[in-house]
Amino acid sequence: MHVQAFPRSSQSSFPLHPIATACAVLLSVLGAPAMAQSTADAPNPAASTTSTAQGGIAQVTVSGIRRGIEDAISVKKDATSIVESISAEDIGKLPDTSIAESIARLPGLAAQRVAGRAQVISVRGLSPDFATTLLNGREQVSTGDNRSVEFDQYPSELLSAVTVHKTPDAGLVGQGLSGTIDMQTVRPLSFPGRTISFNVRGEKNSLGKIANAKDHGHRVSASYIDQFANRTIGMALGVANMESPILDNETGTYEPFDQTRISGVPAGTYVTAGVKALAKSGRLTRTGVIGVLEYRPSRMWTSTLDVFASNFKQVDTNNQFEVNLGGYNGSNNPLGFNYSSTNIVDGTLIGGTATGAYPLVRGQHNHREDQIRTAGWANRFNFGDWSLVVDANYSQAKRDETYLENNLQLQTASGGAFNDPLMTVGWQTGHFAHLSGQLDYSNPATLHTGNSIYGYGKTYSPHLKDRLASLKVAANLPAPAAIENYLAGFDVGVNHSDRTKTKRQPEGQLFAKGTPTISSDLLYAPVDLGFAGAGIVPSWNVPAVIARYFDPINYSLANNAGTISRAWDVTEKITTAFARANIDSEIGGYSVRGNIGAQIIRTDQSSESLYADAAGVAHPIESGKKYTDVLPSMNLAIGLDDSQTLRFSLAKQIARPRVDQLNAGFNFSVASGTRLPNGSGGNSKLDPWRAKAFDVSYEKYFGKKGYIALAGFYKKLDTYIYTFSETRDFSQFTPGTNAISNFGQYTTSYNGDGGILKGAELTVSVPLELLAPALEGFGALASTSYTESGIDIKEVNSAIGKIQLPGLSRNVSNITLYYEKAGFSTRVSGRRRSDYVGEIGNFAGDRQLRFVHDAPTVDAQVGYTFDDGRYKGLGVLLQVNNLNNAAYETYANRKDRQLEYAKYGRTVLFGVNYKF
Repeated sequence: MHVQAFPRSSQSSFPLHPIATACAVLLSVLGAPAMAQSTADAPNPAASTTSTAQGGIAQVTVSGIRRGIEDAISVKKDATSIVESISAEDIGKLPDTSIAESIARLPGLAAQRVAGRAQVISVRGLSPDFATTLLNGREQVSTGDNRSVEFDQYPSELLSAVTVHKTPDAGLVGQGLSGTIDMQTVRPLSFPGRTISFNVRGEKNSLGKIANAKDHGHRVSASYIDQFANRTIGMALGVANMESPILDNETGTYEPFDQTRISGVPAGTYVTAGVKALAKSGRLTRTGVIGVLEYRPSRMWTSTLDVFASNFKQVDTNNQFEVNLGGYNGSNNPLGFNYSSTNIVDGTLIGGTATGAYPLVRGQHNHREDQIRTAGWANRFNFGDWSLVVDANYSQAKRDETYLENNLQLQTASGGAFNDPLMTVGWQTGHFAHLSGQLDYSNPATLHTGNSIYGYGKTYSPHLKDRLASLKVAANLPAPAAIENYLAGFDVGVNHSDRTKTKRQPEGQLFAKGTPTISSDLLYAPVDLGFAGAGIVPSWNVPAVIARYFDPINYSLANNAGTISRAWDVTEKITTAFARANIDSEIGGYSVRGNIGAQIIRTDQSSESLYADAAGVAHPIESGKKYTDVLPSMNLAIGLDDSQTLRFSLAKQIARPRVDQLNAGFNFSVASGTRLPNGSGGNSKLDPWRAKAFDVSYEKYFGKKGYIALAGFYKKLDTYIYTFSETRDFSQFTPGTNAISNFGQYTTSYNGDGGILKGAELTVSVPLELLAPALEGFGALASTSYTESGIDIKEVNSAIGKIQLPGLSRNVSNITLYYEKAGFSTRVSGRRRSDYVGEIGNFAGDRQLRFVHDAPTVDAQVGYTFDDGRYKGLGVLLQVNNLNNAAYETYANRKDRQLEYAKYGRTVLFGVNYKF
């Protein structure tokens, strides 16, 4: 057998690199004198014109894509701070599967894909944990282990808009260090009358059926908005249901690439310990519901009750073929694993032919169910020239997940494992890995549930609850007469929140009863792993196999350090007092708007958890810390001539530590060789990330039709959090052990100081009719951003040097080209982010850092809406997501050390919308 060779990957067909150039060209063209026409004179391709009864005055109604764009531009233009916004072109018509994909198109924002779908959002190059997410201005809980909201839980059909605050505002409670993402539902009394809409779409994935999983699904949503009692009561109801296939072709290697000595490989070569190929198949279902009740009996009192609920279920199975290439073979013979030929490039093994390996066929099953429940009740009272707001909020998230794994292996007549005489492997960035052997692994009658080189199998079952209750009381006060020409008033208030996050993750090994083969009634259709050269492998009902052939699952804390360290409660009680002066003045003939103020935040964080002693026995432990931060902020928006705005912002910001980092629990042991104590775990005494920030933005508006913006930002990180090992006194835990010292190394999260984050963003959003009347109906939205950071922690340990912030992509680019006229609309969108360090969940449910290459993604849609006649309000839509079947790839510290390469297929949706 020969070493598999691969060509170098070609350039992407949609690199998006020209976006910056295109933005610059548009900037120069739009600055020409011909563009100085007023908004009133500019034609609107999406407008319909009707005559009113009074003097024949034309009433212009904007709908469709342009409506969403113009609403978002209005939010940005009128804001006193630097914001980005998206707005639904109509109720229930944001085009994306979840709100994550819509948010990811905003300037300076990027999505991290999980299982092929956008899930968490990075703002300005920082990890998703640095952003706070709000729903109608109220902080949201999360179904993840930490703070970052998993946006794929929120159906886009149920949201009317999203505003991303990139700069702090003293009146905005629950701000993040990178930004604050505020999702918004409709306000029914803002609608002119009753509105009802329906949306139905069928879905099909290009990968086709895998095992027992279907390749098609659907999306259905309905919204109802109405007003009653002479428009003193408003109601909005919405429901959205989605069933979507989970399909994935993937290959990967074991972590890490290291210099372990293996026969047949030159010393000093970096080698992976194994390679795998898998086809994932399953089903994702999500049902979301919103309800809004608005009561306004008079101008003195408005009361609004919001509720949101989401049920999210994911069930999938990995049908996997893998082989250990590090020389490990359990207790099997022969022991002579070696490479007979190799392909080594730049000191890294990227392929070869191996003998003496023991491949296996593995089934991995994951069942996850999430629930989100949130309710908010806001009351606004107007007392002449001042007002009072009382806003109560409660939200809860719950996640229950079970992972099951069992292994099959070819078995000899004596009960041992078969040794494959020849395995051919190869991997290289930008390609599926190659994996093939000489034996037949397609026949389930020859594959046994015996003790493979990795045991019979394993299981873990994370259970998480996140509860948040808050109360806000705020008043808006008028400015004294002496300064009312400079200030529009004052906002003062206090907010108290109480949040508790709880996690339990029992886990253990599974043991089969004997070494049976799998009965035919538990088998699914075989799976073709030909994309990796591995051929056909069987697939099966993993939970049913474990229930029939395995001993009962017995989760126990005793002598299970992994389970002990993952059992924790973290509580945060946060009181925020704020004061803000609202600026609205004119200086030197220029309007000046904005605000200046401060927040005083008192944080009381604590954790109840467990630690494992040297014998692996669990003991309770409790710890915590209190601290106070004063966060001043200032935002100024200066209105210049010709619809130009110049914005400045100065502020102090914080981001509280990740929730799992505040875990008080840890594992303790005494090394058998050195007899020195050591441990690893959480740190409930962490300070937050703290930064000083400066932002500037120049914006040129063309009425509500378009704008150009150039922004820059600089953040000086005063404190940050990193994982490191330092000497600790273990005297509290060493009695009764054989430790020769009370001091040893403890690995956890620590606070460091120093470092910067800086960047620039360029955005252009214009209808192309502003360039030439012949382009009426065409438009473009494009943005590109550049971000860089450096965190120098040499003062802590000179061996570390600078580290890269997780989630940071140096370049993020988005572009949308659209055409809309006479009811017809089409758009093509592409987004690209450069490689970044991602925090990825591994097979044990823990987070680990990996370099991520997420290929440019292209989406497209075309539709037609009837604007009049008997079908008025009816629209048809064809949509293709991930049109280019973009690959998702992770790698170690170099691109030729590939860890994962996955393709999720393109998704085609066809459906109808109806509104009346």
